[in-house]
Amino acid sequence: MTSNVCVAGVGMVPFMKPGANESYPVMASKAVLAALADAGIGYNDIQQAYVGYVYGDSTAGQRALYEVGMTGIPVVNVNNNCSTGSTALYLARQAVQSGAADCVLALGFEQISPGALGSVFGDRPSPFDRFEHVTDELVGRNDIPLALRYFGGAGLAHMEEFGTPLNTFAKIRAKASRHAANNPVALFRKEVTEEEVMASPMVWEGVMTRLMACPPTCGAAAAVICSEAFARRHGLNAMVRIRAQSMTTDRAVSFEARDMREVVGFSMARDAAQQVYEAAGIGAEDVQVVELHDCFAHNELISYEALGLCPRGGAQKFVEDGDNTYGGKYVTNPSGGLLSKGHPLGATGLAQCTELVQQLRGQADKRQVEGARLALQHNLGLGGACVVTLYEKVSA
Repeated sequence: MTSNVCVAGVGMVPFMKPGANESYPVMASKAVLAALADAGIGYNDIQQAYVGYVYGDSTAGQRALYEVGMTGIPVVNVNNNCSTGSTALYLARQAVQSGAADCVLALGFEQISPGALGSVFGDRPSPFDRFEHVTDELVGRNDIPLALRYFGGAGLAHMEEFGTPLNTFAKIRAKASRHAANNPVALFRKEVTEEEVMASPMVWEGVMTRLMACPPTCGAAAAVICSEAFARRHGLNAMVRIRAQSMTTDRAVSFEARDMREVVGFSMARDAAQQVYEAAGIGAEDVQVVELHDCFAHNELISYEALGLCPRGGAQKFVEDGDNTYGGKYVTNPSGGLLSKGHPLGATGLAQCTELVQQLRGQADKRQVEGARLALQHNLGLGGACVVTLYEKVSA
């Protein structure tokens, strides 16, 4: 990073099951107003906005923001599948870092219908056609939903190579529930045990139970990104900075490796994390708290290795030793993650940002990770894109 970029304000609404939610303009405006209030500025101070959503018509970002104000600023609509929210954050950070703007809004929201997610435009090539082709060859199982085939197949590859037992994924899900119990905006706050996760309905025999998958939800989250100079001029809280950030997309290895872990973005995540560590001059061991993309318990386990939190093949021991929770080497997903908090695709990346900013400010209440100074965010979307962001707590 060539200049200091601050996260001056964050806000989100509790995530809801489809059908129980408010409309996207209402959810989005509430998240924006919360972020503005947290920053201590008005919408008139925002110079640009990057708005992310996956299921919505063009210019829905403008429609959402018109509820807050109509000031004529540039509004850019963003869609990068499940990494949409962090892609909006990435663009906002770039705008501030480059000097194109001093104060920018990143917003993500999602309003979806009940039922399985699917393609909207069936009259043209799917962006997943190559992914589907490789998955058909490696996994088959056309009787189960595509996302489950992707991530379940990736988990199965880990199980087959390293002997990882199914109950390791159950331990990850149980951990998520313990963390979410202390998060007032998590959708599922009931604690579940490893045994209860294992006893939930099997959606892929020997590979995944229902509780190991995250729930698609509706919701919104936002962040105010500004330069350090802007924060100083306006008396804003500049305690949390974006120290480094990287976005990666697929390389040929995603399909040529013949490995479902690559299909779901292992190398994308590894490369993005390495770029961030190099830019910041740190190692993974310097981080205290991590919000990572646990759309399935299987992807959380794979991400431990991709992000360098443990060695390749070391994820089972990492979980067994409790190094993924309070008292261990890292606290992963103190929010409860996607598994418990919910996964409104366009909002997820900015909800992760909200959690980590609160952690670094010391505002996470019972979820607080003591001594947190560096926080890592990992947000992944198939198709594909991965954004890794490193946040830093700085002295006043």
